[in-house]
Amino acid sequence: MSLGGEETHHGSLKPHDSLFRDAEKVSHSTHRGSQVSWMQTLSLAFQSIGIIYGDIGTSPLYVYSSTFPDGIKNNDDLLGVLSLILYTLVLVPMFKYVFIVLYANDNGDGGTFALYSLISRYSKIRMIPDQSAEDAAVSNYHIEAPNSQLARAQWVKQKLESSNAAKIVLFTLTILGTSMVIGDGSLTPAISVLSAVSGIREKAPSLTQSQVVLISVAVLFVLFSVQRFGTDKVGYTFAPVISVWFMMIAGIGMYNLVVHDIGVLRAFNPMYIVQYFARKGKDGWVSLGGIVLCVTGTEGMFADLGHFNIRAVQISFNGILFPSVALCYIGQAAYLRKFPENVADTFYKSIPASQAMLSGAFAILSKAQSLGCMPRVQVIHTSNKYEGQVYIPEVNLVMGLASIIVTLAFKTTNDIGNAYGICVVTTFSITTHLMTVVILLIWKKHVIFIMLFYVVFGSVEVIYLSSILSKFTQGGYLPLAFALVVMSLMASWHYVQVKRYWYELDHIVPTDEMTALLENNDVRRIPGVGLLYTELVQGIPPIFPRLINKIP
Repeated sequence: MSLGGEETHHGSLKPHDSLFRDAEKVSHSTHRGSQVSWMQTLSLAFQSIGIIYGDIGTSPLYVYSSTFPDGIKNNDDLLGVLSLILYTLVLVPMFKYVFIVLYANDNGDGGTFALYSLISRYSKIRMIPDQSAEDAAVSNYHIEAPNSQLARAQWVKQKLESSNAAKIVLFTLTILGTSMVIGDGSLTPAISVLSAVSGIREKAPSLTQSQVVLISVAVLFVLFSVQRFGTDKVGYTFAPVISVWFMMIAGIGMYNLVVHDIGVLRAFNPMYIVQYFARKGKDGWVSLGGIVLCVTGTEGMFADLGHFNIRAVQISFNGILFPSVALCYIGQAAYLRKFPENVADTFYKSIPASQAMLSGAFAILSKAQSLGCMPRVQVIHTSNKYEGQVYIPEVNLVMGLASIIVTLAFKTTNDIGNAYGICVVTTFSITTHLMTVVILLIWKKHVIFIMLFYVVFGSVEVIYLSSILSKFTQGGYLPLAFALVVMSLMASWHYVQVKRYWYELDHIVPTDEMTALLENNDVRRIPGVGLLYTELVQGIPPIFPRLINKIP
């Protein structure tokens, strides 16, 4: 006789409870893993073009004008700036994100909260415990031979778990990074749409800046209105348009390179960067605030990972985005070598606005809500095939209003670019710090790899951040003010959730008290199943006796 199970041919019992067959029917989304077919991967890669790369792909609209706001004084400066742009694109989006950071996902989810969640799986850093001891032992169980990397990881784990300051720092970095991504999601559409619509003035010079702003607001309204259709539909809608855009900018870049000055290819020699800073001094350092705009939207690749998968993002970035954008910047430099007086409007065309940071903000905030750091809002899953594709109406409304207000308030891309740069580089830096913890604690890499990662990317980001902070009073204050508001909300909500958890833990109802309560009340069983939500891993929450007293 098999007790609720069925006997295998080896004579052992195979577990088979009443929920087993239903569990077998659950469709597990494998789009994030290596089991995905090439057709699915290519389909996701095509979608990602319309979702992730709208802002990094439209940055050629304003990078050179932001870098040379006072015009080009020396033609050789173009070689130094182009070299900086190319190596920044290679170093940050390609090496750091595409080949390293994307692999630090939390079950397919990306973004700063995913890194925090991943770290909390391997060490008890959360203020609300999310696992019992046996859960942690089972979920992370694997045999490792003793070595220096393992000893270092255990030391880091012990230090993190024993230090309240370290826990607070990690949490603060996480919510700061999330706040910057939300700010990024409001600024990205504003600067992209305003830059694109400004191109109309070339064909209609009588158009005033106020009219350009009003047209931009109308476009932003439409952009945020279509978010409710979900990543799947929006991606397939935008993907063909963005793909055509990439083919256009690549073709125009190649044309400008051949026709105007093929000699700009010398910029692949990094010595031009050294010569640029030697010649420009402090002005060269200040210009980094404009150059860094070439990597806007990079964090979107990681934040949007839950909508796609690693392989799809790698294919679309290396196969489409990078060669197209690199050719565009090279072509613009070749054109400006001959016509430096046109730097203010090097390349204005009307294009659709970015989608990356909007989808990324939805994904990150969905994760933040699950970790008890955001009020519970409606999360709509917009695809029946890919579980990571979500839409949050309340967040979309707030970000849409913020984007429209920024556009109306600033009116031009210069000040928005200053604010945008701070969001971008701060998020980069926070990701680098959290990634270093992941590499130490979870990946357990050799100390040389850890030092290279932290020193190379950390130093580059600090240099860029110091430059963009010099424009704090020229719009740079906006993302910090916005971040403080969002951080206050998240920190307050999390504080209350922690208090509630410990209250429930201190007031767990003992079994004998529960038995007496049931005997003293006229409790009758009714059909159905009732669910009581609690953060407790074990035990009866204090809300249950109140329920018994109120509802017989």
